[in-house]
Amino acid sequence: MTIRNLLVGSLALGALAACEAPTTDTSTANQAAAVSEKGIDLEVHIPYEKFVLDNGLRVIVHEDRKAPVVAVSVWYHVGSKDEPQGQTGFAHLFEHLMFNGSENYDDEFFKPFDAVGATNMNGTTWFDRTNYFQNVPTPALEMALWMESDRMGHLLGAVTQEKLDNQIGVVQNEKRQGDNAPYGLVEYRQLEGLFPVGHPYRHSTIGSLEDLSAASLDDVKDWFREYYGAANTVIVLAGDIDAETARPLMEKYFGDIGAGPALKQHKAWVPTRVNNTVEEMVDLKAPQVRIYRNWAVAPRTDMDAAELVIAANVLGGGKNSRLYQALVYENQLAVSVSASMQPFELASQFEVQVTLKPGVDEAEAVRLVNEVMDNYLAEGPTADELKRVKTRVIAGQIRGLEQVGGFGGKATALAQAELYAGDPGFYAASVEHLNNASIAEVVESSNKWLGQGYYQLTVRPPGQYATVETDVDRSAGLPAVGDMPDLTFPAIEEATLANGMKVVVANRPTVPVVTMAMQFDAGYAADAGRPLGTASFALAMMDEGTGSRSALEISEEIETLGATLSTGSNVDMSTVSLSALKPNLDASLSIAADVVRNPAFAQEEINRLKPRWVQTIAQEKAQPVQLALRTLPALLYGEGHSYSVPLTGSGTVAAIEALTRDDLVQFHTDWIRPDNATIFMVGDITLAEATAALERTFGDWAAPESLIPAKNIAEVPVPETGRVIIMDKPGSPQSLILAGHVYPSNGDTGFQTQEMASDILGGEFTSRVNMNLREDKGWAYGAYTFTTGARGQRMWLVYAPVQTDKTKESIAELGREFDAYLGDRPATADELSLFVSKRINSLPGQFETANSVLGSLLSNNRYGRGNDYVPSLKGQYAALDIDAINAAARQHIHPGSLTWLVVGDRTQIEAGIRELNLGPVEVWDTDGNRLD
Repeated sequence: MTIRNLLVGSLALGALAACEAPTTDTSTANQAAAVSEKGIDLEVHIPYEKFVLDNGLRVIVHEDRKAPVVAVSVWYHVGSKDEPQGQTGFAHLFEHLMFNGSENYDDEFFKPFDAVGATNMNGTTWFDRTNYFQNVPTPALEMALWMESDRMGHLLGAVTQEKLDNQIGVVQNEKRQGDNAPYGLVEYRQLEGLFPVGHPYRHSTIGSLEDLSAASLDDVKDWFREYYGAANTVIVLAGDIDAETARPLMEKYFGDIGAGPALKQHKAWVPTRVNNTVEEMVDLKAPQVRIYRNWAVAPRTDMDAAELVIAANVLGGGKNSRLYQALVYENQLAVSVSASMQPFELASQFEVQVTLKPGVDEAEAVRLVNEVMDNYLAEGPTADELKRVKTRVIAGQIRGLEQVGGFGGKATALAQAELYAGDPGFYAASVEHLNNASIAEVVESSNKWLGQGYYQLTVRPPGQYATVETDVDRSAGLPAVGDMPDLTFPAIEEATLANGMKVVVANRPTVPVVTMAMQFDAGYAADAGRPLGTASFALAMMDEGTGSRSALEISEEIETLGATLSTGSNVDMSTVSLSALKPNLDASLSIAADVVRNPAFAQEEINRLKPRWVQTIAQEKAQPVQLALRTLPALLYGEGHSYSVPLTGSGTVAAIEALTRDDLVQFHTDWIRPDNATIFMVGDITLAEATAALERTFGDWAAPESLIPAKNIAEVPVPETGRVIIMDKPGSPQSLILAGHVYPSNGDTGFQTQEMASDILGGEFTSRVNMNLREDKGWAYGAYTFTTGARGQRMWLVYAPVQTDKTKESIAELGREFDAYLGDRPATADELSLFVSKRINSLPGQFETANSVLGSLLSNNRYGRGNDYVPSLKGQYAALDIDAINAAARQHIHPGSLTWLVVGDRTQIEAGIRELNLGPVEVWDTDGNRLD
């Protein structure tokens, strides 16, 4: 094992370091060089004893009797790198929840510790770990161990929705506070600039507001069960304690806690960046221009990381550093300069930061940074610099070891070494390597990691603005707009695989990425005759494990390849989507094919997903819009129709609870098959390349002998009269008005005319409905009419969330708008001209990305359109006729036949709604049970 890869154990590196330095004629000279380059003649040693409980909990004990206190430091090997897509910020959110009480002490965690005078209490989360710590007087040690073990082993019964909601708010405010600070948004840009899509470090630990808001109790429980087991934990007791005393206490309080599932650890992943990226941003709160330059470098257990600490200190560690001398002291261009090395498990980060004086030449500052870096990489540190930096760094570390715990100290050093290297002694080994590193070694590692491939971000404060006189004559009106560009859409090519599967390809080689979607004619409509929600659940399960890969292995392989893989459905279609880097296309396709062809539908994964799914349904019922979309389809299409299913696709609680593995396997057999699929590929790929790659992965996939089931999407009539359903939500501050009836299909020959008839009435912000209820009356934030896409008859819907006390009046206003539109105030030529211009002029930018092109191809297939549909849109829009639009409105919009679904407080709205005489009125609860 070479010095570069050695991860554990005590190291005697003097001779080895010299061997890697430039050679001379004698071994004596080598030894002399090694001695001369050694930094400080002090040994860093933390005595410890380690033992492991039967449940896998690792315990490290360090005896330090200088004070009657014990540091209790608990480290869980989980951080933001472990968060799946859509759950960013969750590791940190869970850290907060750990302080809100456990099953046997359901109160604030700090109270008993405050009572005994504990110090240095806190918890932190970062990419790789979550830790909790406190220093307690020796007599309070058992109390501390009881508290820590209770929240490790007995937490979930005390976690409530109220606590979760409260901590979500706390963390969101923490995020807002950080984001609102000067340079507070920089980290997000840095992480996205350094790490590719799919890398666990690409998102910040604090996460996104949207993901935090979506966190559910099931998410909390799953996270706890997955990562907070004993075998994923390291506990350090440091101070007035010895191993003989500690072992029975640890067995007493922690011995009954489960090990937790076996976790597959992430592998080191340092992105390969061969080109520099230079970007800028304006920060309204930044007082000065600041330049950040970052590299992704060696992970923390690689000995190169220790040598990069030397580089950081030579370049930007204090007043004697090279960058400080050049930029602050000599040329006086900057007010501060720093360089730092932040060690992490998968890839560390090396940063140079320069804050400039106002008004100086930025280009000259960047030139000096480049000059200093180039000289350093060429020559490395001088002997004096090397010795000074080693002494400074190691002395600082030794001073930090005076304390037993808290944010640093001996407990932290031992815990990190065990957690990341599997050996508490690794701390000493890394310090020893740093102390013995030669100039040649430092030069080698610096050139390996700090050359090309950096990400540079210049942050600017808002400019100082002034006005000047202009000759614009604003009384002349808006300037004329020149000719709009034409739509550019890639050519579409088709082929057929050996097994009969159709392949559609659009070559768009702007970036070396290929986006694929495999579309199956299934969707929510395929739930007919099955437990409702089967289609969505089956698609969600497909990437949760195959015959040869577990869910985690699929995720890890996809991430390693820089790809993304997703599944989903709409009412008509089910889709498996893949985005792959072109060089990794074959490997990425192989995983996608495994997911499509060989899903395991493992019972343990089904059991894992079901509770989350049921919680999702509960959340839908709690949100008025989702609740209405769950309810309306059955009212409009009627019993036996394939579209008579919740439009969210999630099904019902009863159906999901009854869903079996056999149901999922049968769905896959019936619908996910090569004779029911079309494959679309867009991006840096030709038809020949696509068919060759797909033949290798899908060409031998044979269809079953059984027939594809039929879906009932026959046309249903519009009812002769209206109907009203009030869904009672007591105390609701708003009423959601949603009304609808069936409307012609997206594939109907009159589609564009029918769509425009609806849009002029209510499809845009400036449409009649919104201008009435929002702009004129101020009763709603927005009010619209829209259609849902469908191969069969779609739904035409009216949407208006209004203040409760204006529910009756808002419905009345909607009725007046409908009557006027179909009567004495029909759509006008001016309205049509405005809408047509918007549609035509938006076409050139509408298909800028591969995903937008792919989306259009999927829609064409779904609705039976030809490949010339998008290029023909300009002509279709230009040909729209006002008389035909008004005729379509009168033919297809029927206000007297609407089914009205109003979600709100019955006691406040029922009487007024009945007065409108819209049709029979029923009152339901949110589960669809009729109340009268």
